[in-house]
Amino acid sequence: MKLQVTVLPGDGIGPEVTRQAVAVLQTVADVCGHDFQFESHRIGGTAIEQDGTPLPERTLSACLASDAVLLGAVGARKYDHCTGAMRPEAGLLALRQALGGYANLRPVQAYDAIADCSPLREDVIRGANILIVRELLGGLYFAQPRALDQDGLSAYNTMRYSVEEIERVAHVAFREARTRRKHVTSVDKANVLETSQLWRRTVTETAKQYPDVKLEHALVDSFAMQMITTPARYDVVLTENLFGDILSDEASVICGSLGMLASASIGGPVALYEPVHGSAPDIAGRGVANPFGAIQSAALLLRYSAGLIEEAEKIQESVQRTLARGLVTADLAGRRKRLPSGTDAVGEAVVETVADLLRSQMAYHAV
Repeated sequence: MKLQVTVLPGDGIGPEVTRQAVAVLQTVADVCGHDFQFESHRIGGTAIEQDGTPLPERTLSACLASDAVLLGAVGARKYDHCTGAMRPEAGLLALRQALGGYANLRPVQAYDAIADCSPLREDVIRGANILIVRELLGGLYFAQPRALDQDGLSAYNTMRYSVEEIERVAHVAFREARTRRKHVTSVDKANVLETSQLWRRTVTETAKQYPDVKLEHALVDSFAMQMITTPARYDVVLTENLFGDILSDEASVICGSLGMLASASIGGPVALYEPVHGSAPDIAGRGVANPFGAIQSAALLLRYSAGLIEEAEKIQESVQRTLARGLVTADLAGRRKRLPSGTDAVGEAVVETVADLLRSQMAYHAV
């Protein structure tokens, strides 16, 4: 397998966690004989400082020419004065739009080894394994018109969806459900919003093509509560851009830390993979950032962009084994008050475990 990966370390802790994800991918390539090529480029605040724009043309060209993009994080408080297209986040939104990934996949799993890190009771989260499918290129984040009035006293955004936009992301959710527990929960606000009424009607119609998958609808406010009180009952959660952004961050309490969450933005010619956490500038450079989200994003990259399912599963297994050994960063100390390890130590543990698991698998197949 040959794979060209554009790496965008970005800002804050982005370079630290991305380095660990690349190390895991390189280990997979070395052990299994794959040819993975990595090329780094600037994005976000780092690019503003050095290139005068959050998304340099050279960066965008490299991303569009690659097989996959692995991103760290963008943004920091020191860029809060930037406005409009000069904001670091504007570079990320422009990249997502250019890559065309309309479906954002965000897996959320409760890990037994760190169940005490969740503020929820362990019996509540036990067995929870949710895939949030978030529409990524529509809704309030992209629709026009939008503006902050010149007088600074009012502003407006537009929430807009078409049947086509809803159908294509719904198909992704139903296809993913077929590989899991065959249950889709579509989340909207159909009792208030016309866009949600169209959403519900379109998802219901799309579901007819998947008679083996159960569909239920939920209102976003009540679902936000139900996801926390009974998370194990949900399988695939389908929702629009704004709701998906909020709900996926809320879901981090199920696994114990936002640093555990990975994501994949698929559907366009080039997929984008990134941890859900932000740039966390307050801990940047201290070597304490949680790399598990970035590492699991690398696993998603192998699954969706390379079709290397077994290798992706070995990365996931390595993460679970590393957690079970108690090798965690400070955000995962939990009520058991585990002694935290640094970013590099955790990453190295995953690398070693991945290599051992892959070698064992290859030896088994060779017998």
